[in-house]
Amino acid sequence: MQSSPAVIGVDSSTQSIKAVLVDAASGKVLATGRAAHTVSGEAGARESDPEEWWRALAGAVAEALTGSDARAVTGIAVAGQQHGLVVLDSAGRPLRPALLWNDTRSAPQAAALTDRLGAGGWLARTGSVPVASMTATKWQWLRENEPRTAGAAAGVRLPHDFLTERLAGTAATDPGDASGTCWYGTATRAYDPELLDLLGLDRGLLPVVAPAGATRVGSLTASAARELGLPQGIAVAAGTGDNMAAAVGLGLGGHGLLDHPVVSLGTSGTVFAATRARPATAALAGFAATDGTYLPLGCTLNCTLAVDKIAGLLGLDREDAVPGGEAVLLPYLDGERTPDLPGASGLLTGLRHATSRQQILGAAYEGAVFGVLRVLDELPHPDGDVPLRLIGGGARGRTWVETVRRLSGRPVVLPRTAELVALGAAALAAGAATGEDPVAVATGWGGGAGVTLPAVARDRAAWDRIAAVLPAFGSMGTGCGPGRGARGGAG
Repeated sequence: MQSSPAVIGVDSSTQSIKAVLVDAASGKVLATGRAAHTVSGEAGARESDPEEWWRALAGAVAEALTGSDARAVTGIAVAGQQHGLVVLDSAGRPLRPALLWNDTRSAPQAAALTDRLGAGGWLARTGSVPVASMTATKWQWLRENEPRTAGAAAGVRLPHDFLTERLAGTAATDPGDASGTCWYGTATRAYDPELLDLLGLDRGLLPVVAPAGATRVGSLTASAARELGLPQGIAVAAGTGDNMAAAVGLGLGGHGLLDHPVVSLGTSGTVFAATRARPATAALAGFAATDGTYLPLGCTLNCTLAVDKIAGLLGLDREDAVPGGEAVLLPYLDGERTPDLPGASGLLTGLRHATSRQQILGAAYEGAVFGVLRVLDELPHPDGDVPLRLIGGGARGRTWVETVRRLSGRPVVLPRTAELVALGAAALAAGAATGEDPVAVATGWGGGAGVTLPAVARDRAAWDRIAAVLPAFGSMGTGCGPGRGARGGAG
C-alpha cells in the first residue's frame, strides 16, 4: 500500500490515455493505467469525442490506483496532444467532435491566414507560421464550414484544457500549449488581440493562461473526485502540451538542460530543444516551453504509424528491414506538415529488379527519419557533438534507433523512462502541490538518464538521395498549389 506522497501524471495522446502514479520524492513509477479512445475520419479529417477522453482518463486513473492508497495522492496534471480544437456549450459539453492536430482539412485556411500577415508577420507575433495543424486554422475552418457551431460556442479549448477544466472546474491553460494555437503571442506571453480580431474569436471564449504548467489552477472538484476515486481538493496543475511535458520529464528547461536536442518518434515525429532564445524561423514551430523558456520544435505528421502501414502492405514485421539501397520512400500517407504539403500522398521511387521488400521497408524508415532530422540544424545547440535524446515508441524499436544513428551520425541517448510525457505531467503535479520547479523535480527523479550509444559514420549517400527527391516531389500534383512545399513551417 502506498502511504508516502504521490502524484498522478496523465498523458492524453492521439489514440489513448496513460496515467502514471508516481512517488513524489523519488520519481519512481508505482503503477500505470491505460485506456484507448477512438479517432475517426477520412479524406484528411481526424476527429475524436472529448467525452471519450474523459471516460478514458477516469479508466486509466482507476487502473493506476489499483492496489494503492488513493489518499496518498496530492496532485494531478494533464499533458495532452497539441493543437486540437474543442468547442463547448455553456454547460461545458462539446458541441461537436474535436478537430485533432493531424486533421488537414484546414490547409486552405492556413494558406489564407499566412497571406493576410505574411510569414514574417506571424513569426514576429507567434513564433510560428500557420499550417493545417495549428488551432487557429481549425477555428477558421469551423467558421467557414460550420458557422452555426462556431457561433454557438461558449468556450474554445485545447484537448488538455478540456480535461483540466473537468478536473478543477477552472478554464485554464499554460503558455506551452497556448503557443501552438497561433492566437497566443510568444513575444508578449499573452493572447494577441489583433490576431483574435483577425480570427473573429472572442477573448471571453478562451481559458486563462496560467504563468506555468505547474501553476496550481484549482483543486479537484467533488464530482471529479468521485469519478476518479481520488481525494477531493488535491492540487490540479495547469498542465501543458505533450511535447512540453516530455521536455520536463527529460529535465529540459531553465533549471535543467538547455539547447540539448530531442527526437521523438511516435504517431508524429518531432525534434525540439529547450532554449532561452525566442525562435522565429519558418522551419520550426516557435513554441513556448511550460517553465518560462522556449521550445522550438519541428514536426512531421508521418512517423511510426506510416512505417507500420508500409510494413503491413509488404507483409513484413516492422523489424524486418534493411537499408533502402537506391529506393526512396516519402511516407506522406496523411499529407505532411514539414514540409508543408497537406495534400500530399506517399511517393516510392528508385525501384530496381533487385530491390527487395525489406529494402522498401528500410526506405520507409529512412524517409520518415530524414523528415524529422532535416530540421535539426535549425535548433540552437551548444558547441561539440551533443547527443540526441531519442524518445517515443520508435525509441524502443531496433530499426528506428539504428536508422537515426545512421542518418544523423551523432551519439544517441535512450532514456530509461518510457512514459516521459506522463512523467513530465507528474512533475507538474508535484510542482502544483509543493511549489517546486517541475524541471528541477524531474531532474532529481532522473527521468532523462539512460544508455548512450556512440556515433556511427553518417550515411551521407542515403541522406543526399532522399534530399534530391524531395524538391521534385514538392512540385508534383499534391493539391497544395505552386510553392506550397517551399514554406517550411513545422507548425
